[in-house]
Amino acid sequence: MLLAQAKYTIGQVVRHRKHPFRGVIFDVDPEFSNTDEWWEALPEDARPRKDQPFYHLLAENDDSYYVAYVSEQNLVPDETGEPVDHPEIPNLFESISNGRYRLQSHLN
Repeated sequence: MLLAQAKYTIGQVVRHRKHPFRGVIFDVDPEFSNTDEWWEALPEDARPRKDQPFYHLLAENDDSYYVAYVSEQNLVPDETGEPVDHPEIPNLFESISNGRYRLQSHLN
């Protein structure tokens, strides 16, 4: 099986193509790796392909902070240069530069 190469990287700030949230990538799955229940909870006409990278984000919108699981086809780079304010960022990342967060040095 051929796996797609991830377009985005850990620490990169991205936003959702359709929904009003943005976040920092903290993990990448080479293809869909969530539960069938999660998949089936999506409206059938909005389900992304499973054979693409999926990203774990420390996400934020105007109302809250949360962890999001998003397909590559639904992400675009965030061009604002603004930091993401998710409260878990200091646990994983050190600083932001040019729209990317740098992983803490003690993480592998």
